[in-house]
Amino acid sequence: MQRTRGGGRLSVKQSAGESRIDRLYQDGSARIRIPRVPRGSPLEAVLINTAGGLTGGDRMDWSFEAGEAASMTLATQACEKTYKAQGTSEARVSVQLKLDADSSLAWLPQETILFDRARLARSIEVDMAAGSRLLMVEPVVFGRLAMKEAVVEGSFHDRWRIRRDGHLLHAENMRLGPHIADALTRTAVAGGGLAVATVLMIAPEAEARLHAARQLIGKSGGASYLSMRRSGPETPETGKLLARIVAADSYELRKVLVPLIRLLNPLGGMPKVWSI
Repeated sequence: MQRTRGGGRLSVKQSAGESRIDRLYQDGSARIRIPRVPRGSPLEAVLINTAGGLTGGDRMDWSFEAGEAASMTLATQACEKTYKAQGTSEARVSVQLKLDADSSLAWLPQETILFDRARLARSIEVDMAAGSRLLMVEPVVFGRLAMKEAVVEGSFHDRWRIRRDGHLLHAENMRLGPHIADALTRTAVAGGGLAVATVLMIAPEAEARLHAARQLIGKSGGASYLSMRRSGPETPETGKLLARIVAADSYELRKVLVPLIRLLNPLGGMPKVWSI
């Protein structure tokens, strides 16, 4: 059975006061497009899977680097659909992000939509240097409510590792399955919601955004802050803002996510491909 394979790599450098393409590679079903943005804005890259979705046995590998003092925003052209898998084979997605000194990177893909009996394993590895800023948003939707689709069974494994100068700053492993519908009803998981999102910001201004972020999220979830100064007072203060959001469907989720992204990403704002 034919399987989808794709890989894309992009590095961005600072040149003449602008963030510009340094290296670009794409293979298989992976495509990277660079829309025009206003002068002085972060370089914006749109990721495309020309296969139109994923299923068991498919593989997508993405790798991105923001060079010293460069800034980049990454988004997907559309929601990534993960369809029913045959047997126990999984679709696998690997994302590697590297932030050099004083760079900024915003990882803002649109929703991953899981269909009934989908099997998806995703790994996100981030390597940050001192002075860099990171914003990550990962929304996941379990079936399309408007299409009367229900996700009863399947498998979803999401693994994140974020490091700065080799030190682990954030780690998580989320596993759902095989009885996904039952798990989503639990209060500690989604409380009956069908759309969830994790938002992570690591930057010196993270603490200053916490109060406004909590106001925007309201009863849809929660947000917390952790200071991550590793040495003496000469070390620049930085911290981690972490938010979890739960909603009934993707539309309700976006009503919270869109203003939250604008709050946390003032330089780049919302990618053009997002809409509500």
